[in-house]
Amino acid sequence: MGQSGDLKIVSMFDSHAGTFSGARDRVAARTGGVVGNARLTGAAAVALLILLAAEGVTIPFIGKWLGPHIFIGLMLIPPVALKLGSTGYRFARYYTHDEPYVRKGPPPTALRVLAPGVVLTTLALFGTGVALLLAGPPSNTLIFAHKLSFFAWVALMSIHILAHLLELPRLASADWRRNGPREARLAGAGLRAALLAGAIALGTGLGAVVLTAGTSWH
Repeated sequence: MGQSGDLKIVSMFDSHAGTFSGARDRVAARTGGVVGNARLTGAAAVALLILLAAEGVTIPFIGKWLGPHIFIGLMLIPPVALKLGSTGYRFARYYTHDEPYVRKGPPPTALRVLAPGVVLTTLALFGTGVALLLAGPPSNTLIFAHKLSFFAWVALMSIHILAHLLELPRLASADWRRNGPREARLAGAGLRAALLAGAIALGTGLGAVVLTAGTSWH
């Protein structure tokens, strides 16, 4: 291929790269980019901590409080999906060498090593919970799998939470506070609030529909 052909290929590549870069910048301008993603992740994490604490209260009284246990468990699914989505988005952006995410850098090595276990045990915990709900009693194998995944999840999630605990209040409240009257609000605050509120509302509706329709565990 001649020099003119090479120049055409380079020109086409630069054109596509410029288009992609422009689209990425427009998305970042609407969503808050790296900082917006971190705030969404933090807000989802705080909401999950509150719901998980409520779910934990039902465990010692599971015989009497099975209904609330099922309701809160179903309510947790959309917020869990939202948090997995926001962290997965950061993961994908970093490993596809998106410049702002590369500049932010990856999580500490220990947390990156821990992350697959956290994701897998989370999927196992909620997956076996939904399977139990669908299968109905008696489901001894599924009950054992649900309990096993719960203990593994608690062990890994405790480390994960402790590693991020100090930064969560700042991230979760960042869209609702300002350091000064002239400080501009980060783009995408409304979108982040809507995503979190929508996830909680969807989970609440899911739990209400399932319990209203009835379940063989009752």
